[in-house]
Amino acid sequence: MVDETQIWAGERVTETSAGDERPSVRVRPNGPPYGGASGAAGRDPRQAARPRNNDPCYAALDLGTNNCRLLVARPTGSGFRVVDAFSRIVRLGEGLICSGRLGAAAMDRAVEALKVCAAKIEARHIVDRRLIATEACRSAVNGAEFIDRVTRETGLELEIVDRETEARLAASGCTPLVDPTSDGAVLFDIGGGSTEVVWLDRVETRDGGPPAAVIRAWVSVPLGVVTVAERHGGVKVTRDDFEAMVNEFTPHLAGFVQAVGPHNCGRLHLLGTSGTVTTIAGVHLDLPRYDRSQVDGTWLGAEQVRVVVDRLLAMPFAERAANPCIGVERADLVLAGCAILESVRRAFPCDRLRVADRGLREGILVELMRADGVWRPRGGAST
Repeated sequence: MVDETQIWAGERVTETSAGDERPSVRVRPNGPPYGGASGAAGRDPRQAARPRNNDPCYAALDLGTNNCRLLVARPTGSGFRVVDAFSRIVRLGEGLICSGRLGAAAMDRAVEALKVCAAKIEARHIVDRRLIATEACRSAVNGAEFIDRVTRETGLELEIVDRETEARLAASGCTPLVDPTSDGAVLFDIGGGSTEVVWLDRVETRDGGPPAAVIRAWVSVPLGVVTVAERHGGVKVTRDDFEAMVNEFTPHLAGFVQAVGPHNCGRLHLLGTSGTVTTIAGVHLDLPRYDRSQVDGTWLGAEQVRVVVDRLLAMPFAERAANPCIGVERADLVLAGCAILESVRRAFPCDRLRVADRGLREGILVELMRADGVWRPRGGAST
């Protein structure tokens, strides 16, 4: 497999893979305010076709390797309130690692989910939107062809974003959860087909909106829960299988750690945004059903994370599938995500992990609203 890891540090660098066998590394020196809404997975699109709501709203859609997610929100005094949401596991990247193509059944599943999203968007007064597709469509040879099909069948015009944009949007969405008393956070977003890791600061803005993200460095690794699970298996996972997953991912972080340079993990914390970390939080809290209000912003200690991962490793597949915070659709993916998390934890052995049930979509909304100047300035121009 060609290593397409991308790493950036210092000033902004836009970089594409040259297709060689080494990680692509470039270094230059000197370098919760949101309203919550539960997903509407599986809802019939006709249920969303209610009379148009005339309150001005913004829409953000993220079509990933595993999930299709939509948020519709309207601005508030210091952030935004979610007025509609949708999430469905579509596994668009199923089989992609072997074939290099999006499969017919996977594309059909995604299109059906996107029809629900289109109905929800149509039912609102949307003043601006951004609809993105990530790793599966980026890497598939028929990704652009699929995007054209989506436009024909749903009316939605999706944008395939690069990895730098994906990292930036995740950072914009999660920055409010960075502890302002720390030296920053190592943000990681474990997706279905790629994982972004970002060295992140935050700054308070003068426009009254959420704090802005300051990215010191980032890396994008072309491995996520779907690709790792397909390569190593996800139903019966032994300790040796788990370590093999960790060892596959770890070399991709070496250049990033070097780019970051000397650091004190005691003054940093991890900040995780993905189904993996929200699952770990839900299992840790022994929730009878997943509850975003209890998970988003939760702090976990390093030992608490280790205990949950060990517990998941010891669970038979049927028990994982029966857990209300995992479910059948994620039961074969969760340990691949835990292995990626473990690799990040070994590279950055911070004492604390903060869990974010937010990410790309929230980042899109913040950027759209900030560009429109929806928040009232406080004593000067916005940052």
